[in-house]
Amino acid sequence: MNLQESVFEEYKKHINAHLEENKRGALEMKKVLESSPLNRNGVLDKAAYIPKVYDEKTIDHFKTIAKTTHDIFGKVINAYRKSEDFRKLFPFSKELEELILLEAPYDGVLPIMRMDLFYHEDTGEFQFCEINTDGTAAMLRDLEIRKALVYNPAHQAVIRKYELEPFELFDAWVETFIKLYGTYHKKVEHPNIAIVDFLENATLADFEEFMRRFQGAGYNCEICDIRSLEYKDGALYSPAGNRIDAIYRRAVTADIMDHYEEVTDLLQAVREDAVFMAGAFATQIVHTKWLFYVLHHEMTGAFLSEEELAFVKAHVPFTTEFADGYISLKEVQEKKDDFILKPMDAYASKGTYAAGREFSEDEWKTLTEDLYGKSYIAQQYCKQYMTENIDFAWGDGAWHPYINMPGLYTYNGQFHGILMRTACEENIIYAHDNERTLPVFMVK
Repeated sequence: MNLQESVFEEYKKHINAHLEENKRGALEMKKVLESSPLNRNGVLDKAAYIPKVYDEKTIDHFKTIAKTTHDIFGKVINAYRKSEDFRKLFPFSKELEELILLEAPYDGVLPIMRMDLFYHEDTGEFQFCEINTDGTAAMLRDLEIRKALVYNPAHQAVIRKYELEPFELFDAWVETFIKLYGTYHKKVEHPNIAIVDFLENATLADFEEFMRRFQGAGYNCEICDIRSLEYKDGALYSPAGNRIDAIYRRAVTADIMDHYEEVTDLLQAVREDAVFMAGAFATQIVHTKWLFYVLHHEMTGAFLSEEELAFVKAHVPFTTEFADGYISLKEVQEKKDDFILKPMDAYASKGTYAAGREFSEDEWKTLTEDLYGKSYIAQQYCKQYMTENIDFAWGDGAWHPYINMPGLYTYNGQFHGILMRTACEENIIYAHDNERTLPVFMVK
């Protein structure tokens, strides 16, 4: 039994021996979370009871995965910039391609990223689920749920016996952002910073915490709807009339392209290099779910090392457009348990995410006929890794297997923490539905 397994058994032993005490603690945690920033407009980020604890060996493996992945993605972005033939592999419009080819205002390729994994703790094997870049969210979940653990008797018993170290995701991003800004050729001493998004889509609690951290570090910072920015006399201004020197972009590129005519002021400021923005639009090369198809393409293989090619082959699931010319409808229908269908460029589980094994033969036939040729990808279904957990607050208070999906946060290529999402006895994690988030610790 390794160290992280020993810690889990300590949680389980305490819960089973003090069931009523832990049930009361879970209900106190529920009250705390319901009154926390994680509860917005009737939508609450829920948690299962036992946190996720990894040992140092596993965390070191995550750091290696993060570095290798970042290096590969950097090569893909550079190839896109340099090669017109390589650009043809991506399904981007002319307008988006023009934005992607704008020079980034910082030294780096991916300011912020979260890579979601199907990770098997028993073997260290893994496959990628998907990649998020600028819209990467949910940092506040780990922080707020971790705070609520003061009411968790099992956790209090464990930390008396083991040294558990949490991860920090807010000040680390502020530090990274300011360092990136420091490489901008038009930098000023004390930049005014704006966090921008289409606010109806925003995870505002995250934004507000980041704003507080920027302000705590001595910087003026405000949250703005991306459509409200005004570009005049060579400068970009917020609705409050403040000149914006630096932007933390949380608006995903797909939303920007859907509202292209409503964000012309921001786009013009970026085109004219009148504002620093992290991240630049080139991050969409990595954010698109089409990336996995490109990673397996022979043109990509031509510039990756042998080690990187082996990494892609082992860890990037087969992906193709769910359309004529890429894969037949018949193949996906006949091998339903081998495939999952996803929208080409959605996020937060928007659109139809469908794993064949969740459907009967007739249901799968109807669904696939409806989605074929409609901007979906067909992707290899990856086997889930499960660990036990218990949910007194929103579940039945019994032990169940939960699928595990750690999402590795990287800031300018450096690993900084994990979003741990789970779901009870499921094939897919649906945001704000069956999803349960666990705070993450490293045991030392």
